[in-house]
Amino acid sequence: MTKPSPAMSDGKPRCGWVGTKPHFITYHDREWGVPIHDDRKHFEMLLLEGAQAGLTWETILLRREGYRRAFASFDPKKVSRFTAKKQAELLTNPGIIRNRLKVASAVTNAKAFLAVQEEFGSFDAYVWSFVAGEPIVNRWKRMSDVPATNVVSDTLPKDLKKRGFRFVGSTIMYAYMQAAGLVDDHTADCYIRARR
Repeated sequence: MTKPSPAMSDGKPRCGWVGTKPHFITYHDREWGVPIHDDRKHFEMLLLEGAQAGLTWETILLRREGYRRAFASFDPKKVSRFTAKKQAELLTNPGIIRNRLKVASAVTNAKAFLAVQEEFGSFDAYVWSFVAGEPIVNRWKRMSDVPATNVVSDTLPKDLKKRGFRFVGSTIMYAYMQAAGLVDDHTADCYIRARR
């Protein structure tokens, strides 16, 4: 017998990871698993998921507005021009995770992101080609069934790394795919799964 997802005060059962925290509820209900087709939003999720490496998603989610302010509203053109001085300033910013490698990778990834846009017309066209333009819709019964990686999240990082991206390992990219809606991992007992 599967354990039911926690129901919030609104009575809606949600995926087991959500719990009762309002920021998780909002993120789950409005964003997680919803297909993204806007390049700036793709860049935002790539930057945030890379920042999450070794940390919890909650740590990053609670700093999202700090990241938005620090990284030019996730404009890859502006971030690609961040100088060494600007990066050093970011390392004193309490609104983000002050990790030198992660800050530098955001700039490196912005440059690689722009190169992908140039080659494919948009990052969106590039990344969705890995799933043939359609979300992978899984039918997991419980959160313990949801994997940390899949075949696409193993393949995509190899190509991204060839293009100069950093902090794009398979686990990070699977989380990105969930965030960007390339993968829909809402569990069978989640009210969002029932709507689809």
